[in-house]
Amino acid sequence: MAADAAQPIAEARHVLFRAGGERFALPLSAVREVVLPQPPFARVPRSGPAVRGAMNLRGRVIALVELGALLELPHERLGPTAGQVLVLEGERPGLGVVVQAVLGVEVLGAGEPATVLDGAALQARAAAQFGGRA
Repeated sequence: MAADAAQPIAEARHVLFRAGGERFALPLSAVREVVLPQPPFARVPRSGPAVRGAMNLRGRVIALVELGALLELPHERLGPTAGQVLVLEGERPGLGVVVQAVLGVEVLGAGEPATVLDGAALQARAAAQFGGRA
């Protein structure tokens, strides 16, 4: 019975992406959608260094953080239209994480290793960049 319970976890699909030159994954259930950055970005006063700003996505305000900076990875800041935005699901709607490139959706273990991130922990860390307002 325990082996059957573990099987769905092993087969869970993840969104794979690159940030800071490294390969990461988020559970598919943590990502609402993937979009391209849509400047101009509104400035967010008193925000942390990982904050890119806020963008309008079909009438919704999405606060943006750069994952590389958020995780303190060595990286170059991406240009305004570079990379892709993972719009996250969860308690803080309207949060987008800017990554270098989305690689696809797949079951982990099928290819190159990736660091699996926890969606809720990522949102909490990003919220701290906005003084808890994201």
